[in-house]
Amino acid sequence: MGEETAGQAPLRASRMFRCCLSAIFVLLLSACQSTGDVEAPSAGTREGPVTIVPQSGWDDAIIYFVLVDRFADGDAANNQHVQRDNPGGYHGGDLKGLAEQIDEIADLGATAIWINPVQRQIPDPTFASGPPETGTQAGFEHWGFHGYWMDDFNAIEPHFGSEADLKALVDAAHARGIKVLLDVVYNHAGYGARYEVDPEYRGWIRSKPVDCGADPLTCQVGGLPDFDTDREDVREYLFEANLGLAERTGIDGFRLDTVKHIDHGFWQEHRARTRQRLGDDFFLLAEVWGGSAQVMDDYFANDEMDAGFDFTFRGSCRGWTEGKGRTVAFNAYLDRRHRVRSGYHLAHYLSSHDEPMFLYEMGADKDRLRMCVALQMTSLGIPVIYYGEEVGREGSVWPTNRKNMPWGSQPVAPGAGVARDEALRDFYQRLIQARRDNPALRTGAYRSLHTDGDLLVFAREDEATGSAALVAVNRGEEAAAAAVELPAGFSGSVREVVAGDGGVLEGSTLKLSVPGKQARVFVPGD
Repeated sequence: MGEETAGQAPLRASRMFRCCLSAIFVLLLSACQSTGDVEAPSAGTREGPVTIVPQSGWDDAIIYFVLVDRFADGDAANNQHVQRDNPGGYHGGDLKGLAEQIDEIADLGATAIWINPVQRQIPDPTFASGPPETGTQAGFEHWGFHGYWMDDFNAIEPHFGSEADLKALVDAAHARGIKVLLDVVYNHAGYGARYEVDPEYRGWIRSKPVDCGADPLTCQVGGLPDFDTDREDVREYLFEANLGLAERTGIDGFRLDTVKHIDHGFWQEHRARTRQRLGDDFFLLAEVWGGSAQVMDDYFANDEMDAGFDFTFRGSCRGWTEGKGRTVAFNAYLDRRHRVRSGYHLAHYLSSHDEPMFLYEMGADKDRLRMCVALQMTSLGIPVIYYGEEVGREGSVWPTNRKNMPWGSQPVAPGAGVARDEALRDFYQRLIQARRDNPALRTGAYRSLHTDGDLLVFAREDEATGSAALVAVNRGEEAAAAAVELPAGFSGSVREVVAGDGGVLEGSTLKLSVPGKQARVFVPGD
């Protein structure tokens, strides 16, 4: 959760988340969709389970972020207080539903699923109001459907299911070759949680609200009760609750919330504990608000985290595709992203539960969205997909950035009947498969080839594997052309993975032409 956003800390009263099909199937599906002959297989008709080639490491990962309550309802028995017309209410999604529909994610090509915190939430709602541009009613009940308002770290939120359901989800994911990251909160509890009022926990919550700008370590983010993590009993309680849950259910790693609001000593102890109890491969992905390669290095230097979110990517990509700034400057930005400490990772995203939907910010221009998706999947780091983004899920700023997963004609609540863009999903699939098939797109060095006008062309080259790829993105309205020397990793033929066109090979020179507001990705031919 990002402390500056209304979605994480709504005000109370005045204060106020390799493609597994064969290459033949993917090409067939693409051809069928382009002629309008068939629709993509639905969750109800897809033959499963879908299995993928597991990621070779976290630099090979594609993470799919799910707000459990908004994805799929698998158990009507836990639908108490469900208010599907309330943007801040529970909508009925649960762990069973996610497990039942997991092939939707496997089929896309994701190698890991990140789910929101699942521990028991405060039992009552707060009162919130949405920004005027969302069209949300003046006031609504805001429940802990997102999972960040803990009332009991040692129990599972009944709306989500049970600990057995969590383990069943992990088992279902592992059976398909997919890892699971659990969102974990150490910094705070929910509004009015037992940790504030029960004498058993007296002294665990810092009593004085402090402005986060003045002191990020002792502030109460959005007015949420801030744990005094300097206390040994507090640390032990939180470690045991979170690590114990991971130990019992087989979780593969944590996405760590509000990391900047706890000191480095805590995180160094946390790393030691996770390795001791959960193994050296247990993955730690940090949310440090405003993170970048430079910001995250404070956490990588002492090996506190394996990865951190790159908050710079979405804004930089949006700005360039909208014509702001010179292409050579955006090229330099992409090159600078490679200055991350060796062995550690940045995770870059376009949309999130804490920021406006990217498609909304792009003025619903799907061509520009596709350009940024192409850049996301061909840039260094771990791409993170926010549920439904790949099918054009609607929404704007909080709270509408947390709408239900669109399922179209598939009878999956709560998003049954909500339109989805299968052609966009196919675009994601092709780029994900290209990234997983070509090591250069994951770990390769960055080399600029063309930065004139609106056309950006760069190469990704991986010396260790001898692989290479070439990426061309044209932000302009009209077609743009360039002639570039193929990287050494190409051995005499090329294949374009987005549309199957755009280049003519003459010797070692690729003469390419990219239509306006489109991208092309070239890899060595078969």
